[in-house]
Amino acid sequence: MTGQKVSDVPRQTARKEVGEPPESLCSMLRELRSRHGLSQYDLAGQLNDASGNSSITREDISRWERGKRIPGPYWRKWLCAVLDLPQQDVDLAAAVARCTRRA
Repeated sequence: MTGQKVSDVPRQTARKEVGEPPESLCSMLRELRSRHGLSQYDLAGQLNDASGNSSITREDISRWERGKRIPGPYWRKWLCAVLDLPQQDVDLAAAVARCTRRA
């Protein structure tokens, strides 16, 4: 895999400035993946390695980033581990994405 090791990047937070609306998971994932220097293939590989479950592909990452799908609790937990994010921020971003999709 190419890109920076996640452990080399300072802990991130999904939250924006105080008073700004919470960010959707799709835009948050795209931004954080880029900030970590990871391709969609790299992120999928790191999720597969961390979880021991090889079912995630680059196409899944793309669907998440485009808002076509929202990762469930199982994959959100692994996204937190791989991208070093607080679970609360990722769950809030998933809820925002869910609301946005319904609107």
